[in-house]
Amino acid sequence: LQKVHAPFPMFKLILSRLLQAIPLLFVVTFLTFFLNSLAPTDLARTILGADSTPEQYLELRTKLGLDQPLLVQYGDWAWKALHGDLGVSYFTNESVLDLLNGRIGVTLSIMLGVFVVLVLVGVSLGALSAIKGGWLGRWLDALSLLGLVFPSFFIALVYIVVFAVWLRWFPATGYTTLNQGFGPWAMSLVLPILAVSTYFTSVVAKQTREAMSDVMRRDFIRALRASGIPEWRVVLLHGLRNASLPVITTLGLLMVNAMASAVFVERAFVLPGLGSLAVGAADQAD
Repeated sequence: LQKVHAPFPMFKLILSRLLQAIPLLFVVTFLTFFLNSLAPTDLARTILGADSTPEQYLELRTKLGLDQPLLVQYGDWAWKALHGDLGVSYFTNESVLDLLNGRIGVTLSIMLGVFVVLVLVGVSLGALSAIKGGWLGRWLDALSLLGLVFPSFFIALVYIVVFAVWLRWFPATGYTTLNQGFGPWAMSLVLPILAVSTYFTSVVAKQTREAMSDVMRRDFIRALRASGIPEWRVVLLHGLRNASLPVITTLGLLMVNAMASAVFVERAFVLPGLGSLAVGAADQAD
């Protein structure tokens, strides 16, 4: 009976979180509209240029709906968005959905690579630091402090100078599609992935180290060692598994922050992803 009813509390929790996300989504999008309205850029003037007449200016503002109150503009956008219409770009007249679909693959490739690096490198370094300690733990602490001091776009510029300009191991900018070969595609993503994941890898490693250190001191670990089970099985199958819950929670939070870092890293490497699209649209007030 317990096994039958166990999933329902989890289902209710997930459903309640999803329902809470709906008003949050409206709040975030409205704040975006409000903050954009405070920008000094005049969209109609930017599109027409300085040589436009006052009549053309007023006509375009009416056509774009910029003469309407902010709540009316937001309500019109939200109603269309709920029906799958995100509008068109004011400068290229392309569908916003088409623009997003054409660039989401680049960003997803970066985020997938970042996730792999965080799991493989971050968790491995954290587990080794918990078992061995010493200089590895001090190195992780120093790396995390450097990540707080230097943002990801600065790290991206350093990687470009060192690995692209000096050593010439990887391309400095640009993106190669997967259709042109797996090797060139992977090479174009190595530096962006490393730039985004450098700081977050140290955070995952520190979280794994703390969780592993706590688990490895428990009584059942000593009992497993006393029973003659190989050390690698004790660490991987029992220690790491029991320490995985806080690590997984940290990974979820870090991936959200990594998405924000990818916005600026894409700009630094001139990648046609969602980040560069967002920055370009913000520059033009699109």
